[in-house]
Amino acid sequence: MESQSEVRTEAETLRRLSALLDDFEGTRVTLIGDVMLDRYHHGYANNLNSTAPVPVLRIIRSEESPGAAAHIARGLNSLGMDVDFFSCVGDDAEGNRILEMISNDGIETSGIAVVPNRKTLTKIRFYGSRESLLDQSQVLLQADRGPLEELSKSVSEQLIDAALESMPNSKAVVLSDYHKGVLTESGASKLISNAKKLNLPCIVDPKLTGLSRSQGADAVIFGMRGLELQRRRLMLESTSETASELISTYDWGAIVVLGGVEGVNLYLSDGGEMSIPCRANAPRQQIGLHDAAATALAAALGNGLDIMDATSLAAAACECVLTAESSQEFVDSDTLGIWLDELSWKLQISDR
Repeated sequence: MESQSEVRTEAETLRRLSALLDDFEGTRVTLIGDVMLDRYHHGYANNLNSTAPVPVLRIIRSEESPGAAAHIARGLNSLGMDVDFFSCVGDDAEGNRILEMISNDGIETSGIAVVPNRKTLTKIRFYGSRESLLDQSQVLLQADRGPLEELSKSVSEQLIDAALESMPNSKAVVLSDYHKGVLTESGASKLISNAKKLNLPCIVDPKLTGLSRSQGADAVIFGMRGLELQRRRLMLESTSETASELISTYDWGAIVVLGGVEGVNLYLSDGGEMSIPCRANAPRQQIGLHDAAATALAAALGNGLDIMDATSLAAAACECVLTAESSQEFVDSDTLGIWLDELSWKLQISDR
């Protein structure tokens, strides 16, 4: 249980972060990574199929939104920040839709390569519930459609070179790695090394199978389940030991571990730790958590805040996403500001 002094300090931190949101405007971030189109179909699953034991979904509503690194771009843009965004899409309807939607948000798309004869990764999720249980909707199926071939090395190199060129004008660098070809081993290494030379904070959201592509990053984003898998693989006793081992192996500055309703944990290279409980009242979903954390970390670290404050902002951003509707799972400046104010007020009241 938190002491009164800890609650008071946390409330003060949240108030200070809320007041600083306006200062983020105009800060430039270099963002590179994979994008996808998220499609959502919502409906009622009242019956089973007559020939197989699977539900029949009667679709009543469909939505779509740009996902993965595009979540981060939209979040940074909502915070008033300038984004140099480098990625690629296929020359298909899904790729065009991604470009259209982020362009409508006011995000520059010239850094997004359109690759001929390539399918854009699309994740299609089907949500259903009994018509009598409207608040009990759950994912029934996820279907992925995307490229069958690896991304051309020349396209990846082109994107890496463009990102390197943009970095001197930026205040932070984000690598969003879904292992779809934009970030290669050598490309990621060049970006992280250049960030160090320019003294820019580098945030990486890596795939568990590609941790080497995050070597030397200042802050690395992990899921709690991913850290537990690493603990088992390394045969260690605790998550703290696991975090310390990973930080040492990959020369990371910190690991920010996202647990959804379990909150956020921070592990530092000097052995320091911090835990932030989840204060979201009614979590609905967890899509976009990593992207929300990357957005907040880039905004905070890029504006000179320390990793502790940056993690507090990331925790608040994740809570906003936990309670968001599907297709709105990116950081929104207004929602984040209101949530920070509400949290600090609740903590202040509880301290009385």
